[in-house]
Amino acid sequence: MNEHYRPTVGHLIRDWRQLRRLSQLDLALEAEISQKHLSFIESGRSQPSRDMVLHLAENLGVPLRERNALLLAAGYAPVYLERSLEDPGLQAAKTAIDLVLRGHEPYPAIAVDRHWTLLAANAAVAPLMGLAAEAELLRPPVNVLRLSLAPGGLAPFIANLGEWRSHLLARLRQQIRATADPVLADLLAELLTYPAPVLPTRKGHAAEIEPEAAIVVPMQLRLGDRILSLISTTTVFGTPVDITLSELALETFFPADAQTADALRAMASG
Repeated sequence: MNEHYRPTVGHLIRDWRQLRRLSQLDLALEAEISQKHLSFIESGRSQPSRDMVLHLAENLGVPLRERNALLLAAGYAPVYLERSLEDPGLQAAKTAIDLVLRGHEPYPAIAVDRHWTLLAANAAVAPLMGLAAEAELLRPPVNVLRLSLAPGGLAPFIANLGEWRSHLLARLRQQIRATADPVLADLLAELLTYPAPVLPTRKGHAAEIEPEAAIVVPMQLRLGDRILSLISTTTVFGTPVDITLSELALETFFPADAQTADALRAMASG
């Protein structure tokens, strides 16, 4: 392949349409344009305006980072900024993140980016991360999926590792389908090499189970003779127009039973 090859905006729009499993007619109806016009855009016979690129990207659910790539391919300047959380322009968002994390104590809560890199955590997370035996996993940037499933991480302490692993991999696969992010694809390939429990299937045969995630899958951490059972929720910013915020998620964990709640409160009090 020519290393100087750059896909046209039409090719990129077609790729996103196919990734979403839409026909040209499907997308044309969603975007309220003619199928002929869409066909001309994809083939390069028509150059879309800046507004049309953004309109099609919106209807295709293209992430903000990739919308900038579509604009560049069409010859337009990117419109979505990507700033550090320390940027003064994101101060309100950073304050909101800090409030959520601190306000969730004594229960664990973290903030992660699109690649599951740990950006922030509250005080309740430190004792759990301290379970990891492999120091390399705790050196920044910390990847929380790698930390959770690696043999030198939290995996030996997760009582329902097979179930929790299946839940995490299902979420990661869904994210890859939505974003087509090659870094996430590489992360998935790495996680699949980690040892995994072999569980019986419904037919009674031994096989690795990786179903789609259940409605609520707890993470059960074994600490000595106790098991902490935690259920998680994910929070994202609504209608973000900054790439950093659009790719940020808050993972908050709640006790699934009274014993876990008591244990977490005891840990927080020292």
